[in-house]
This record gives sequence, C-alpha cells and structure tokens, in this order.
Amino acid sequence: MDMRRIPVLITLAAGFSALALADSFSGNLLDASCYEKQKAAAACEATATTTAFALDVSGKVYKLDGAGNTKASAALKNRADRAEPGKTQSPIVMAKVDGTDKGGTIAVENIDVQ
Repeated sequence: MDMRRIPVLITLAAGFSALALADSFSGNLLDASCYEKQKAAAACEATATTTAFALDVSGKVYKLDGAGNTKASAALKNRADRAEPGKTQSPIVMAKVDGTDKGGTIAVENIDVQ
C-alpha cells in the first residue's frame, strides 16, 4: 500500500466513526430558560422569541448546544414561513434532532422541526 494513502484512510475512518456515534432524538421543543425556572414542559413551549432550546424526549429533557440553539431558531422561523395563511399553528413544536448526548446536552448536527 502506498504510504501516502495511509493518512487519508485514517482520516476517513475517523470521520465515519464520528458519524456512527450520532443518535437521533425526537420530542417536544421547549424554551430551556423557562424550563429551568418552571420545571414544567407543558408551560414552556418554544416560540419564535426563544433563544435557548431544550428537547423533551419522553419525559427526559436535553438542552441543545449553542449550534443547536442557532439551528432550532432558524428551523422555527422556517416553520413559520411555510405555514398556511389564516391557519393557526399548534403551539407544540415537535422536532427530530440528530446529534450526540454530552451529559444532558445534545451536540446538534441536524434538526428538523414539524
């Protein structure tokens, strides 16, 4: 094997192994600041003004990292843009987050908001 190919193969293997560690989380998108104060998911739905997000996955709440907060905010704005005129959107925002759990905080790679 050519010695120049070994670093390329090692880099590819490391990249694929990092992707394999990502998990998928689905649940209700929350306002993390509200949730920290109230500890009640029902009272803390994410809104267009939310800047710090959390995800309630079957009763376990995960915070989103900084990049995740930015992605969630953009996804919420996109959700509002695709809403049908005259139709009210549900205040409950469901989301699917791909990322890695790092001690209760998800390092977000991708987020899809319904």
